[in-house]
Amino acid sequence: MAGTTLVDRAVLRVSGEDVRGFLQGLVTADTAGRLPVWAGLLTPQGKALFDFLLWADGATGDLLIDCEAGQADALTRRLTLYRLRRAITIARVPDVAVHWSLDPGAGVPDPRLAALGGRWLAPAGDPAAGWTAHRLSLGVAEGVAELGQDKTLWLEANAGELGGVSYTKGCYVGQENTARMHHRSKVNRRLVVLRSDGAADGAVLADAAGRPTGEVRAAYPALGLAVAHLRVEHIGGPLTLGGAAAEVVMPGWLGEALAGDGA
Repeated sequence: MAGTTLVDRAVLRVSGEDVRGFLQGLVTADTAGRLPVWAGLLTPQGKALFDFLLWADGATGDLLIDCEAGQADALTRRLTLYRLRRAITIARVPDVAVHWSLDPGAGVPDPRLAALGGRWLAPAGDPAAGWTAHRLSLGVAEGVAELGQDKTLWLEANAGELGGVSYTKGCYVGQENTARMHHRSKVNRRLVVLRSDGAADGAVLADAAGRPTGEVRAAYPALGLAVAHLRVEHIGGPLTLGGAAAEVVMPGWLGEALAGDGA
């Protein structure tokens, strides 16, 4: 097997009294259900601050958070603010890494989309190659660079389609606006992946008339891909990015979502 460690990920351990109940009142996914699950920690207005995967440690009853390494300390501080006087500890796990592979039977299917491949937690090994390109080819955005912080409503990050939100579990931070948006059955903007030779930092996304439209969040020039926050009515194009033709990567799950939005 080729290298499998996602070196830009870190693992946090949440231990102590009723850790599932603690996170249940904070994050978007149902922590009482089957794990792993993709979840977000939002602002009270329902905008994404952090996204991560939650895992159960069956041996201890602790929960493990598979998060961006560059955001691990900030996420720890944010969760600690909500801890109040509960006997809960949140700490980085230095000897456990996140692994990914497309090999059949490796790990467990990514809870967002099985086509993303298998994922598991284990001591670090050789770095994985190809994760970002594979993820973006399936139209899946993640992390602060792509979702932003306090910039994107959670359902605009396609959380409804990718299993990152529970509409039945009860209150969590940002739940009111998220539920209202869901019940209106319309998401006006979406995070989408663009394929274009113009993908570059600072490139302007424009419509057919050359008018700037949407916001490019992250660019991957070597892959010819970018992530943009775009109004649904513009997703069908035509679009240009940095003056070059651009098209939205359209996996089946996104096409079904857009049909529901009326795009």
